[in-house]
Amino acid sequence: MNLIYFGKIVNTHGLKGEIRIISDFKYKEDVLKRNNKIYIKNMEYIINSYRHHKIYDMVTLNNINTIDAALNLKGEEVYINRLDYKFEGYLNEELIGLEVYDKSNYKGKVVDILKSNLYDILVIDGIKRHMVPNIDKFIDKVDLENKKINIKYIRGLDNED
Repeated sequence: MNLIYFGKIVNTHGLKGEIRIISDFKYKEDVLKRNNKIYIKNMEYIINSYRHHKIYDMVTLNNINTIDAALNLKGEEVYINRLDYKFEGYLNEELIGLEVYDKSNYKGKVVDILKSNLYDILVIDGIKRHMVPNIDKFIDKVDLENKKINIKYIRGLDNED
């Protein structure tokens, strides 16, 4: 199983076990469909229903049909199994831990991804900490199989004194 972070259960809603999830997952509309699986506390749950309300993703799960059962999940992180889904391209969550190279020069590993209104920013921790926008202008190739990212030359990134 290849678990990917999806979001967090922040509260319950109503008396019938509906939960509120906060998530900025890129493909959440593909995940939050009836009969799809999510994982909470390493246990598999099947989605019964989904609706969007304000900033929340409101979900009911099979076998969770009371507020008491839902309260036991409050504060827990929600994951998906990457192998259950076919997304176009890669997920930002899959970039964490990949090694970053500028030509053949090792720059560090991706330790975080910051979200902005325009694009996501890779935080690379190496000799120095760098931030590189995750756009084609700066990213040459993402190779998930070899756990590598090749970036295009960025002036100032090679001067690591």
